Amino acid sequence: MSDYRAPKGTKDVLPEQSYQWQYLEALIRGIVKKYGFLEARTPVIEHTELFLRGVGETTDIVQKEMYTFIDKG
Repeated sequence: MSDYRAPKGTKDVLPEQSYQWQYLEALIRGIVKKYGFLEARTPVIEHTELFLRGVGETTDIVQKEMYTFIDKG
């Protein structure tokens, strides 16, 4: 059996848990809509430079908690 694990800081949401998340998301969506807030969906990934500007290259966030991919396209 292989030893595949989700990347550090992430978690798989399996089908039996998805229903609970969907319920909670719908509940929260309804509450915030009553107060005039709108939903915003941001990308799952961002350019590394965005975070380097904000937190600096030598912080633990950049050094230990970020993945950088080289785009060869």
